[in-house]
Amino acid sequence: MVRILKLAQMSASELALLKKRAELDIDNALVIAKTVIEKIKQDGDDGVVEYVRKFDYEGATVENLRVTPEEFAQAHELIEADVKTAIEQSFKNIKEVHQRQMPEEIQLAEIEKGVFAGEKIAPLPSAGLYVPRGRGAFPSMMLMLAIPAVVAGVKRVVVCTPPDKQGQVEPASLVAATMAGVTEIYKLGGVQAIAAMALGTQSIPKVDKITGPCSVYGAAAKRLLFGTVDVGLPAGPSESIILADESSNPQLAALDLLIEAEHGSDSAALLVTHSETVAEKASQYVDHYLQQLPEWRRKFCEDGLSAYGGIILTSSLEESLNFINDYAPEHLEVLVKEPFNILGQIHNAGEILLGSHTPSSMATYAIGVNAVLPTGGFARSYSAVSVFDFLKRSTLAYVTPEGFEKLKQTTTTLADYEGFPAHGLAIKERENLFS
Repeated sequence: MVRILKLAQMSASELALLKKRAELDIDNALVIAKTVIEKIKQDGDDGVVEYVRKFDYEGATVENLRVTPEEFAQAHELIEADVKTAIEQSFKNIKEVHQRQMPEEIQLAEIEKGVFAGEKIAPLPSAGLYVPRGRGAFPSMMLMLAIPAVVAGVKRVVVCTPPDKQGQVEPASLVAATMAGVTEIYKLGGVQAIAAMALGTQSIPKVDKITGPCSVYGAAAKRLLFGTVDVGLPAGPSESIILADESSNPQLAALDLLIEAEHGSDSAALLVTHSETVAEKASQYVDHYLQQLPEWRRKFCEDGLSAYGGIILTSSLEESLNFINDYAPEHLEVLVKEPFNILGQIHNAGEILLGSHTPSSMATYAIGVNAVLPTGGFARSYSAVSVFDFLKRSTLAYVTPEGFEKLKQTTTTLADYEGFPAHGLAIKERENLFS
């Protein structure tokens, strides 16, 4: 049975370990990542190909790193019609959500008479997206990353994704990329992908920002290349909390706990409830549903639930909410009787899914909300990937002669106080020129 931990009886060290999750063990990866980055910095394409041959596929050459138009066309023939239809539905909803996020290009308001201030919004010139392959295929991740970049208006969108041992990119991901409007895709993963996009090579021009979840080695590369390129939000092992009360269906709570747990043995899946009955029944249902999973996925669930997950039994809904806000989960499912009534009390979560008809699997694939989310407690300060990750803001101002008269004294007074005479002189000389 899944372990049930009473929050009031947990020691400070036990609680700290639970909140720590399966942190990326990045120290060893940093050594390897640094070697690869230096090689690519020095040798460009040749360095990339060397490591693609070592880690991705042996037949890599500079000429076959990029996905060809023929490979894009063939991908449409390789996937089943129902998969393509599902990708189309997902694409439609994700695009709709992200189009609604777009702000006005020019925002200018009159702050006081003759003084206008605001912002000008513009897309990044280029963006690099890392789409993992890992233990499966992720066309959904291609959509989640590519659509907001394209909707934001990024002129050059580059994707790096690991190929199989024959040098082929998973076809559904190519179909998803085509729908999103991305055609510059390179067959490489890990450190070599992050380094190539960050540094640029003879055939892969550098980008202005890189985003997308990656392995511990990719995460190490991002850390080392921070300052060379914007590396986006930090992403580690996946995590989820299911919030339940006495009205919650323990069967649904158990099912949704396994949504998260099957991601990997380093995933953190927690059910948080103040109902002992729900906790005990959910634990039994987890055991039941585990038997319906393939052995390798079942092993992921069992390992993750025993190490980083389980059921947290609290004394009240308020204590449950306090725990959640402290934990700051990537995914939060709210299965309580009146989810909207407590929405204002939830402060730290990458994604908040309300009600029993909104499982996180549906958010991942079909609703349209972005599934690339902050992990490891970073939901305290980071947000889901959105169009804003691919937009930049320039502050914008315009002052009329009347506005100049209103602000000149404030400007010269503060300039003199802070010891910047040229700042004040620029105002005083304008007075003479404009008079």
